[in-house]
Amino acid sequence: MSPSIVQEGDGVAAVDRALLIVDVIAQRGEPITLADLSRATGFYKSTLLRLIASLERASLVIRRGDGRYALGSYAHQLGRCYEAAYRLSEVLLPLLNDLVDKGSESASFHTYHDTQSRICLLRVDSHHSTLDRIRVGELLPLDRGAAGKLIIWHGQGDTPAPEDDLLTLSMGERDPNCAAVASPVFGPDNEFCGAISLSGPKERFTPAAIKKMSRMVLLAAEQATLTLGGRWPARRKPATGRRT
Repeated sequence: MSPSIVQEGDGVAAVDRALLIVDVIAQRGEPITLADLSRATGFYKSTLLRLIASLERASLVIRRGDGRYALGSYAHQLGRCYEAAYRLSEVLLPLLNDLVDKGSESASFHTYHDTQSRICLLRVDSHHSTLDRIRVGELLPLDRGAAGKLIIWHGQGDTPAPEDDLLTLSMGERDPNCAAVASPVFGPDNEFCGAISLSGPKERFTPAAIKKMSRMVLLAAEQATLTLGGRWPARRKPATGRRT
């Protein structure tokens, strides 16, 4: 049985506030002071201390000897359980590395984070001297960019994705200087897991490059889907995909 968070105040709202604290600490990437947590969340220090006490009991947050806060052991356990459930790193990292080694742009894997954003779970930078800068753990807009569109269509949106919508092209939508192609990955019971994307400076996304990378990302997504126990749809869109 997982540890429970003692609710403070009005139940659901208290849980939301507690999870916001965990999210801020996770996004920070390094231990954070109580003052910085207060600025980032907008909560009074007294409120933070009550919520953090519950998070510490659940081992989601720890207070270090220097007084700063970091993720606790249970947060890391959840991450390991999630990764084990989908074998994401084991299956996807070799595919992302292979895409980059074949001369593509930077390869990433994105999945749903919340109603406004997606999260980059895996990333392999390209071998080019110039590239787009995306880090593992970074949050990006859900409604902009090739991977974001696929996550909405296949995972979280109200509008069902067309059966053959397996490829998306984005030119300067999230960043005016960047472009990307992306394809969805499915797991057991054909549950949508996320999207593989190839992204980089828009100037390198020539028609020939787009055609080549589209084939590459489709094949990688298909291989990932089959390895994870999913079923790759029989129909495919043309190599240029849907442009956003």
